Amino acid sequence: MRNVGSIDRIVRVVVGLALLSLWFVLSGPARYVALAGLVPLLTAAIGFCPLYTLIGLKTNRGVGGASPNRAA
Repeated sequence: MRNVGSIDRIVRVVVGLALLSLWFVLSGPARYVALAGLVPLLTAAIGFCPLYTLIGLKTNRGVGGASPNRAA
């Protein structure tokens, strides 16, 4: 079940890469904060966000680009 839309996925990739780039900027134990960038990259790759499920949010439009709540 996917709940992450395409624009959301792009934003997650950008944020994830930005966080991972901190690995090269920070030093000492603080550089491990950069590993938090793996979370948005992983959720973008699989298209599923567990937090979205908990709060009932869905940014994808469903099959064929139609809204799941739209009447036919």
